Amino acid sequence: MEKDRTLPDHDMETAEPVSAGEPAGAADSAGSAGSAGSARTADPARTARAPGAPEAGSAAPASAPSAALAPVEREPAPGTGHPVLHPVGAKRFWPRSFAHRLSAPLPDARAFLRVIRDGSMRPAPETLSDVARLPYEPGPLAEPRPGEAAVTWAGHASWVVRAGGLTVLTDPVWSRRILGTPARVTPPGVAWADLPRIDAVVVSHNHYDHLDAPTLRRLPRGTPLFVPAGLGRWCRRRGFTSVTELDWWEAAELPGDDGRRVRFEFVPAHHWSRRTLTDTCRSLWGGWVLTVSGDGLGRRHGPERREQRVYFAGDTGYGHWFPEIGDRCPGIDLALLPVGAYEPRWMLRPVHMTPEEAVRACRDVGARAMAPMHYGTFLLSAEPPMQPLERVRAAWAAAGRTRGDLWDLPVGASRVLRA
Repeated sequence: MEKDRTLPDHDMETAEPVSAGEPAGAADSAGSAGSAGSARTADPARTARAPGAPEAGSAAPASAPSAALAPVEREPAPGTGHPVLHPVGAKRFWPRSFAHRLSAPLPDARAFLRVIRDGSMRPAPETLSDVARLPYEPGPLAEPRPGEAAVTWAGHASWVVRAGGLTVLTDPVWSRRILGTPARVTPPGVAWADLPRIDAVVVSHNHYDHLDAPTLRRLPRGTPLFVPAGLGRWCRRRGFTSVTELDWWEAAELPGDDGRRVRFEFVPAHHWSRRTLTDTCRSLWGGWVLTVSGDGLGRRHGPERREQRVYFAGDTGYGHWFPEIGDRCPGIDLALLPVGAYEPRWMLRPVHMTPEEAVRACRDVGARAMAPMHYGTFLLSAEPPMQPLERVRAAWAAAGRTRGDLWDLPVGASRVLRA
């Protein structure tokens, strides 16, 4: 195996190649081609349970006392400094596997056989009437003024983020179907033809409901892609010429307008990766923190003159990474957090949050506002279609958070983040 030129040596030494003979499972909770066989967890410092986090196998709390979930004001953690900056589009070398980054072992073959036997990965038929109640209100894209940012929910984990003069797509999936999953139950909230020029795309991981090849084929091949370590080759094979692969706590920047810049920082998540029978954890997974700073507005944030900071969590379970993200990226204005695809808990707890856990994660990262996502588009798991939205509203209220700071947008709706 070629020596890694970007990660510390101990990462190379502990990386474990994934056997090509692993049995097939689901390529995320969607039931696509996925993982089986367990993998070794990360080192104890990375896998230690966060204060207040549920232990493995324990039931997720329906809510928590209000005082415990008040927003947390954070300063940069001592010694963390700024993320390591890398040039846009640089080709890099990575270890063969990132299995040592897992927060918990992956389900084994017996778990997938149990799912097949119980039929427990789809909502009960009697709950499907909820689909008609899913909020869907497509409208025009918001036009933020200088010093503002705006987000539009296109459905699932796909957002149109407009900040610093750039238009950024997150995990763009405009396809009607993805592998191994029933067709989407709500159309994309924004017609592809109505999108402005796309200045950048961020991808959280390679599962089919987050990395959609047919959608990416609609983009000009010069569109800058920001992707997890190990995923660059997949993108370049499809003709993309500006692909930036990052490890956790690394960043790259694009110029915005009026002297501003937009920083794309890749941060950890409790998840995994797989697209085929032989590539389990061959690429990394995580979320993205987008920070607008420069010579524009927003001088209230100190010498860096930061304007806005938006955290896109991608796909993740609840765990110890959230407080560290809040420490390293203080002052998050808006957290885009997944709240769906969490049942059955015995299987999905390590990789997908409940709505109550998402509210706790918002507290942990110190975000002022939260926008729920990852529900109401693809029926990936067993909870009723409307349950994530109903539970996140109840959890937000139980936490004593300001109602206006829960951006529970209908699919297709927009909201502006004021300076």
